Amino acid sequence: MRRLLVTASVLLALAGSLAARPAGAPPLPERLADTGGTQLITAEAPGTDSVTGTLTWWDRRGDGWVAAGSAPARFGANGLTDGATRTQGTNTTPTGLYDLPYAFGTEAAPPGTRYPYRRAGQDAWWCQDNASRAYNRWTEPRPADCRADEAEHLVTYPVQYARALVIGFNYHRPVRGRGAGIFLHVNGKGATAGCVSVPAAAMDRILAWADPSRSPHIAVGTTSGPTAITRY
Repeated sequence: MRRLLVTASVLLALAGSLAARPAGAPPLPERLADTGGTQLITAEAPGTDSVTGTLTWWDRRGDGWVAAGSAPARFGANGLTDGATRTQGTNTTPTGLYDLPYAFGTEAAPPGTRYPYRRAGQDAWWCQDNASRAYNRWTEPRPADCRADEAEHLVTYPVQYARALVIGFNYHRPVRGRGAGIFLHVNGKGATAGCVSVPAAAMDRILAWADPSRSPHIAVGTTSGPTAITRY
């Protein structure tokens, strides 16, 4: 009987200690205000002055989220800033939750890509001219009201734009001066001009994973503070 009482006491003590331990934090998508769909990319930086962080792509399965892959990420040369108040030309990555309208690249789409994919040729430009009717749009060819020095000739970035996804920042209802041409693309030599970038192999994996029928979005933010990724 004494042995049974001791055993019961040990089991109760163990159960109490387990109950006292804090539960593990839920997956990041479950802590966001919104996810936009059942696939999500999170791009998280330690702080607004960071130029590197972590990008993870997630699938919603049943009642929870499961990470499908992860890679080191790069951000703007001047860090991150709230997308709602960002100013064009500041080399900052806008924080927020955005859709991913379509993919493009100077190279062919990787095997398994289901996203609408535009191949960038010699006539493909991204207009960033605030005075142009084509502001923050792919143009082919470049229209007369979009100055060449206020646009990106996509083929001149064969490494970065080998394959990319358009991030829907300031895209659907563009605000002049807010910013244009924000993409998820392949790493260049260092920090970006405001985009999010990842190694080429990760970009290929993301394009093979992304399913437009599941409304993939990207959430960009910091670990904490006013631009915390969990606010979006």
